Amino acid sequence: MSISHLNSVELFSGAGGLALGMARSGFQHEMLVEFNRDAVNTLIKNHDEGQAQIKDWNIKHDDIKNISFKKYKNVISVVAGGPPCQPFSLGGKHKAFNDHRDMFPQAVRAVRESKPDSFIFENVKGLLRKNFSSYFGYIILQLTYPNIVKDEAESWEGHLSRLEEIQTKGAYRGLKYNVVFRLLNAADYGVPQKRERVFIVGFRDDLAIEWSFPKTTHSKDALLWDQWVTGEYWDRLDIQKSDRPLTNTASSKISGQLNNKYGLFQPEEKPWVTVREAIGDLPCPKTNNKYNSHQFRDGAKSYPGHTGSPIDEPSKTLKAGDHGVPGGENMIRFNDGSIRYFTVREAARVQTFPDDYHISGVWSECMRQIGNAVPVKLAEVVASSVYAAIASNK
Repeated sequence: MSISHLNSVELFSGAGGLALGMARSGFQHEMLVEFNRDAVNTLIKNHDEGQAQIKDWNIKHDDIKNISFKKYKNVISVVAGGPPCQPFSLGGKHKAFNDHRDMFPQAVRAVRESKPDSFIFENVKGLLRKNFSSYFGYIILQLTYPNIVKDEAESWEGHLSRLEEIQTKGAYRGLKYNVVFRLLNAADYGVPQKRERVFIVGFRDDLAIEWSFPKTTHSKDALLWDQWVTGEYWDRLDIQKSDRPLTNTASSKISGQLNNKYGLFQPEEKPWVTVREAIGDLPCPKTNNKYNSHQFRDGAKSYPGHTGSPIDEPSKTLKAGDHGVPGGENMIRFNDGSIRYFTVREAARVQTFPDDYHISGVWSECMRQIGNAVPVKLAEVVASSVYAAIASNK
């Protein structure tokens, strides 16, 4: 296996956010699997147009249940993907293990059949809800012992009990992964979006790899310091006082709180990246411009609980919807109180997709794909750390 390129297989690829981040970190995709036709159209469009990272990808439009991963046994370094999250989403009906859309069993099968060095799976924060705790523990144990397969007549609770017995006995010598998980906020890694997602990472036990999640690099306090203690944020972006969101009294209060917390020393992290920084160089979407999918969409409305994302903060979590999304996450709120919808290009910027990457479909479908995606930069941070751990082991 070449150390310059470690091979990977991507499941539930969606619009390609995780796959792009994986590719940037050095992984070479042997195959991407996606069932949704619109998401596949996005992948194929970028492939056919020769987008730098995607032009050589092998894209499969199929149900993962129809795919065998046995040919990848001992060939690939990582299986990655975002198993469909509707069963665990805070906006869903929370059926979890009773929901046919729960694709974690298929993710476990892919690991079992391909026996990769590692895996990276991403899912929604709702996966950690208290009422799902037993099932989440079940997911972790399945990924730890992927060869211990659920019998056809066995309930998931019965399978969980068997896995727990194996875990506590500590004598298992078959295929085993050392699994860790963490809730990551994309804003803490330089993504202009407050997006919390669960990442589950495992390494094959026989590799004896020591690994932990990358340290955060950005913080809210550092942004507030930049804005209200030094004022460097406003100076850097050439924003006049009349276009700043707080009164002198409010800004002085924040400044005082930060000075009490940090004294003369500013926070060590970099400031959170804001919506303004992410999209500020884009032209007004009402004008003709060279950027793909950067057109104004009318009809945005603000009302209690549906207020949009303030321009001088990271955006709220982009969600898989269009107008009417709870919280108005797909809208920008300017400091004069005006609002408008994000264009597709702006939303893609917030998810850190490159500007030459096309999202296919009408506006609502594009926003659905973007809302379901993993931020490219966050994927790159996690994948680069995994890549380094495997490469050094090789």
